[in-house]
Amino acid sequence: MRGGNKFGAKKTVCQAGHLHDSKTEAAKCDDLCRQEDEGQITHLTQQPEFRVVVDGRPVCTYRADFSYRIADSGLPIVLDVKGMTTPLFNLKKKLVEATHPGIVISIWPPKKRKARKKKAA
Repeated sequence: MRGGNKFGAKKTVCQAGHLHDSKTEAAKCDDLCRQEDEGQITHLTQQPEFRVVVDGRPVCTYRADFSYRIADSGLPIVLDVKGMTTPLFNLKKKLVEATHPGIVISIWPPKKRKARKKKAA
């Protein structure tokens, strides 16, 4: 069995000096740091954790890649960089969104939908 990430991602350091799990995540960090410097976003946080507790019992902990607020509106954004989603991620996303009102987890890069085939006339 080989070591490393099962999806082939390479750990990469961004321009701010943070170690990330992939080149894509490091590139997104560079972009978010630039946006924060320009005043477009605020409160940029790396690896925020969300504990999922149901009926007083801890279920799991979800760790996102980034969280921040849109400067103009104060809208909170939780962002996860994914090359592909897994069933475990999908479950944790639903649990966090159900137990933390106002939190919506966004995935970057956004999935592109396949073009539908045109029906034959």
